[in-house]
Amino acid sequence: MDKKEANALLKKVPLFSRLSEKALASIVKVTIEKEFKVGTRIVSEGDTGTGFYLIISGSTEVSRSGAKIAKLRAGEFFGEMALLDGAPRSADVTALEDTKCLVLTLWVLKGIIAANPNVALGMLEELARRLREAEQARS
Repeated sequence: MDKKEANALLKKVPLFSRLSEKALASIVKVTIEKEFKVGTRIVSEGDTGTGFYLIISGSTEVSRSGAKIAKLRAGEFFGEMALLDGAPRSADVTALEDTKCLVLTLWVLKGIIAANPNVALGMLEELARRLREAEQARS
C-alpha cells in the first residue's frame, strides 16, 4: 500500500478522521504493514498488548473464551484497549481470510495521541460505541 492510499484509509477511520493531512502523513510514516494468512491468530486473549491494528484488507473474527463476538473488516481496527489500559488482551482475533493490517506500536501510538489529542477522543467514542453494542447484545 502506498502512502497516499494509507492516508486515505486512515482518514476514513473515526479515530483519525479529524486529523490534518500532515498529521496523517506522519502517522503513515511510523506504521508497519503486516500480512496474516487465513486462520492465523493475530492477537491472543490474555497476552500483553503491544500493537494497534487497522485492517487494510481481509477480515477477522473476534472471540472471547471461544465465543464469537464480532467480525471486523477493512477499515476497522482492534488492539486499542490493551494499549490504553495496559491490561492483557480481552479477546482473540483470527484472520478469516488473508488479511493485511497497518500496525502501530504502543510507544508510537502514545506519541500520536500526545501530539493529536483528537485521536484520544476518537478512541473514547469508539470504545463507548463498542460497550453499548456489547450491553445491547447481552439484553
